[in-house]
Amino acid sequence: MARETSPFDAILKSRKYRGLDLPEQTLSDLYEREMRRYSNQKDAIQAVREKLHNIIAPYLGDPDYEAAEDKLRQAFSAGDLAQQRDVCCQLMRQHASTRERIPLLDEFYERLFAVTGRPRTVLDLACGLNPLAFLWMGLPLDTRYHAYDLHHPRINLLNTYFELQGLPRLAEHRDILVSPPDVMADAAFFFKEAHRFEQRQHGCNRAFWQALNVRWLLVSLPITNLTGQRDLLERQRNLVARTLEGLDWPVTEVLLDTELIFCIEKNYGA
Repeated sequence: MARETSPFDAILKSRKYRGLDLPEQTLSDLYEREMRRYSNQKDAIQAVREKLHNIIAPYLGDPDYEAAEDKLRQAFSAGDLAQQRDVCCQLMRQHASTRERIPLLDEFYERLFAVTGRPRTVLDLACGLNPLAFLWMGLPLDTRYHAYDLHHPRINLLNTYFELQGLPRLAEHRDILVSPPDVMADAAFFFKEAHRFEQRQHGCNRAFWQALNVRWLLVSLPITNLTGQRDLLERQRNLVARTLEGLDWPVTEVLLDTELIFCIEKNYGA
């Protein structure tokens, strides 16, 4: 019996997305929301494509994942910490978000953990390649580090890295907006994503943040655009203020060269 044709088939088979194994729930969520806005399926599918481009953000860059796994295996088999750090930096340079953070790594997590304390359980939400910065976090190998991303090849790479690093394979292929993780954690990293969540679904951050079962929510936002030319500082403060309006969650700001981090004391289940 032939499989019923899905409205997403053309998207999933396109050169841009066919290797990513995108969660069906992501496409369904986008489609259902766009069908409420448009009178015909063609316009809704086009809107889904535009939203998906922003969500997946291919313009931010990606490594060759098969070659990246080989480089990681070689570095860890040599048992050379400097080589391991070098390879992780090489890979992080291939994605705009983590590339901008590399010059800050020696102080980035120390500044955050001075506010929150060192977490024993971490959620890295819409993580990108950020878990490759683990060697700069100063966390022990018994840390429970959960990472979530829509990009399946990226998740496979991160689980390879976790295994080589001696951490549990806790990277998960998941749409966190549709299905927020319910793991209880000391800290959740939500780095350079809240503004893109707003573009996907205006106002969605509030319910998403409330759903997280964490003590600290660390939300970072870029303070310039990708060209480094536009000051976004007040816009990002306004985004967080709107999201937290009426919530009794204390916030401590940590301002670094390229991003502003809001350390939000949420408390478990609040």
